[in-house]
Amino acid sequence: MKILVTGGAGFIGSAVVRLAVARGHQVVNLDALTYAACLDNVASVAESPLYAFERADIRNRAALDRIFAAHCPDAVMHLAAESHVDRSIDGPGAFIETNVTGTYNMLEAARAYWTRAGKPEEFRFHHISTDEVFGTLGATGKFTEETPYAPNSPYSASKAASDHLVRAWHETYGLPVVMTNCSNNYGPFHFPEKLVPVMILNALAGKPLPIYGNGSNIRDWLYVEDHADALLLVLQNGRIGRSYNIGGENERSNLDLVRTLCAILDRKRPKAAGSYAEQITFVADRPGHDARYAIDPSRIRTELGWRPSVTVEEGLERTVQWYLDNEAWWRALQGREGVGRRLGTG
Repeated sequence: MKILVTGGAGFIGSAVVRLAVARGHQVVNLDALTYAACLDNVASVAESPLYAFERADIRNRAALDRIFAAHCPDAVMHLAAESHVDRSIDGPGAFIETNVTGTYNMLEAARAYWTRAGKPEEFRFHHISTDEVFGTLGATGKFTEETPYAPNSPYSASKAASDHLVRAWHETYGLPVVMTNCSNNYGPFHFPEKLVPVMILNALAGKPLPIYGNGSNIRDWLYVEDHADALLLVLQNGRIGRSYNIGGENERSNLDLVRTLCAILDRKRPKAAGSYAEQITFVADRPGHDARYAIDPSRIRTELGWRPSVTVEEGLERTVQWYLDNEAWWRALQGREGVGRRLGTG
């Protein structure tokens, strides 16, 4: 299979690219190389004859048409997106342009290509989204594929809009789509603006570990390589027009997660005195901070036989070790815009 992966130099996209090439698929990586992208993320496959790179912006329809015509993909995995909630609070316009208009351009370019090719039945457009489109949960319950959309941030609203576009292009034009909504990802190559890498790197630097509010916000943590495996499975075996929720089945509060990271670092890179947990600092919460996310993965487990293979404890061990072993990677990103300072105070 030849797969066009958008956002393939980003965190989740690069995990998909690496796994797809390892499984023998041809991959065309389409990425604009914005602040959170890094070609070092795919350096391990860059010389493979199965891999090709196209620098392009999904807001540029002409570039998309050229890439479809040049590479003739069998499938699209659309991951390119602005994804940081805090940045969406400070600058929502970029999220509308990339996540909404960019997805519209991808759908139209894919539809034109698919139509010219005679509407082959085997073609797939896989749209990758987030559980944040469903809003927030109380103390009980989980998101299912039938949960009503109720986004609370500019980021989640832009992803909800893109989800609706994909569904409409299937219903109106017959474009063969599959959709997925995932829980919070973590793991190697995670850009240092999200919770897990920020905490690891701040701890190592002796800086405060800033936790929003009282740290009670709960997320369902999904190891990124498990997610990549699920995404390829849905692409190949998912039912057309169907959406699948992908969760890690690992609910943890932010405070518990950070304490776990500190305990791992205490073992792997002990301080001269004391624990990294002593650096935990509570800061003002961000606007519209959802209280709890949790995914019911019954559909993907029942229909496709998938469930996560990595517990959050095992995944965090792997992740901490990766950052300890790959200092050159994250050091090179420290000067990028927004890294190391708080965003989204609104």
